[in-house]
Amino acid sequence: MPLINLPAFAGDLLADFERRNTLRVDTPVIQPAEPFLDMAGEDLRRRIFMTESETGESLCLRPEFTIPVCLRHIETATGTPQRYAYLGEVFRQRREGSSEFYQAGIEDLGDPDTAAADARVVGDAMFVLANRLPGERLKMTLGDQSVFEAVIAACGLPGGWQKRLIHAFGDQKQLERLLAALADPKSPGVFGHDVERVAALGMLEDEERLVAHIGETMKATGYSTNAGRSPRDIARRLKEKVELAAIRLDKEALGVMRAFLALDLPLADAPAALHRFAGKARLKIDDALALFDARVAALARAGADPGLMRYRAAFGRPLDYYTGLVFEIGVEGTPAVLAGGGRFDRLLTLLGAREHIPAVGFSLWLDRIEQAIAAGRAE
Repeated sequence: MPLINLPAFAGDLLADFERRNTLRVDTPVIQPAEPFLDMAGEDLRRRIFMTESETGESLCLRPEFTIPVCLRHIETATGTPQRYAYLGEVFRQRREGSSEFYQAGIEDLGDPDTAAADARVVGDAMFVLANRLPGERLKMTLGDQSVFEAVIAACGLPGGWQKRLIHAFGDQKQLERLLAALADPKSPGVFGHDVERVAALGMLEDEERLVAHIGETMKATGYSTNAGRSPRDIARRLKEKVELAAIRLDKEALGVMRAFLALDLPLADAPAALHRFAGKARLKIDDALALFDARVAALARAGADPGLMRYRAAFGRPLDYYTGLVFEIGVEGTPAVLAGGGRFDRLLTLLGAREHIPAVGFSLWLDRIEQAIAAGRAE
């Protein structure tokens, strides 16, 4: 039996999902942990609840629905395009609120028209929220992981630095720390004392010795590899840190990156602003901008209110599997995020799909929506 009550509006929400031409699905509460540890990102990885099977397989309580729904799609060999809806409990530590709460959402899989699918999912999220909160003015913050990746690639950053910045996308403080390290490789606190300690032992040139040393240390301290990275993963990360610490980016390129991350404007004005930025900085990011332009046009064709949407170049969401559009929705004048989602075109392939399946979706935090409904009634 669930320990928390299903919100009173759950039935109406499911009816809305059905009207949006979705197939209702459910997934087991106990999930294999590996996909979340490998693909969901550091932020989620440290907040999930882990356990083990009798055979030693790493398991976890379902921390979100996107990965389980995608795994179910692959396992059932369902064709695409396919639109799934879900509603159920998820379990993860949160800064505020219970660690057990209800989420609902839609995963839109297999539509090759990226812009149209993005606009449809944004419309789905706005539609179901507006139905729960009539009379409230919603607000949306939108970012684009693919534009961010195109900018840092065009700035000439090596692959290791691109990877670090991509992982930090959406975390403004971490991005600033990384940019400070690029400006001055001797900046403290970015690469940590672990590199210095291992370097002092003379192990960075001997990977096998380094792996053995890390493994012995983990064993001695009782650290479980089920909760994070293997000794070899950690060794390679340490070596990468040393290599990256020696790289310095020139002031012009750093200025370009900071100018990009400072972009924050109404979505309707964003295409022109991005093209001006790329032209001034002499960046070849035409493909990413074409996709961005197509999405904004698709949103306009779908009747989206441009006054409710704002583009922030530095905005991202703390899940590693996003590849393009990212967005969050709340009520204007309040800080709570009621819905969040984005595009995850690489995820199904990483999970074992035999062919590329484009995908986009969103989740709703039902407890926060319930609180927003109560606040509206109290006014």
